[in-house]
Amino acid sequence: MSSIIEITDLSAPELEAYTQLTHAQLRNRLEPEKGIFIAESTKVIACALKAGCQPVSALMERNHIDSFLSHLPEGQTNIPIYTADREVLEGLTGYQLTRGVLCAMRRPVQPSVEELCRSARRIAVLENITDATNVGAIFRSAAALGMDGVLVTPCCCDPLYRRAVRVSMGTVFQIPWAQIGDHQSQWPQPGLSYLRELGFKTVAMALTDNSVSIDDPALAQAEKLAIILGTEGDGLSARTIAGCDYTARIPMLHGVDSLNVAAAGAVIFWQLRPQS
Repeated sequence: MSSIIEITDLSAPELEAYTQLTHAQLRNRLEPEKGIFIAESTKVIACALKAGCQPVSALMERNHIDSFLSHLPEGQTNIPIYTADREVLEGLTGYQLTRGVLCAMRRPVQPSVEELCRSARRIAVLENITDATNVGAIFRSAAALGMDGVLVTPCCCDPLYRRAVRVSMGTVFQIPWAQIGDHQSQWPQPGLSYLRELGFKTVAMALTDNSVSIDDPALAQAEKLAIILGTEGDGLSARTIAGCDYTARIPMLHGVDSLNVAAAGAVIFWQLRPQS
């Protein structure tokens, strides 16, 4: 049975994961082999638990305890639950934005790129997208609109960054994802070549003179397609565009030249989703 522990301030060492450690420290310091991430809100935590993530502890307002306990799988109900009055908890920066519940969880083991791609027909590749909100929104669209998985390059925001998880509404636990390459020097090459070896045609989403529309039949007919989205502002690197099989764009009206990368991703995923 979980231990319900009343707290009167946020300086206790056992609350370090919630109050003092950065995301990078959570990822590497508390559990070097797997790391820890912070999930927030009952809905997101429930998605993580359903996907098999292991809870370490929780921090919440008293009125959320019963709901939280109801989501814990059998055998995982002995974690410490820290609780206090809202006035105390609001001393934690940003806590009032978490819908009342935080849960420290062990990072799940991600599939390899080969495992993810083995049966996939459509994957999204995120090149150096650093904004956590955009990453979370892209994951949500990818899960909803027919992508079989997501690959992130080494310089991309971690999909388990707290805000990315929250914005994704827990879909980071519902769609498989992996990092392609261990170091930034491994993208775009040999990453693009590896995707080709796995049977994928690659399409760079970029506003270039020789790009085709996303409704081009060649894209829809590709048996396996990797859709590559670039970082905010600068977009995809010239090396990535040059190394792809296709370059594509979303047709625009009223003189609008581009969309936010998360909005663009939703349009592209819907258009290029598998048709059968």
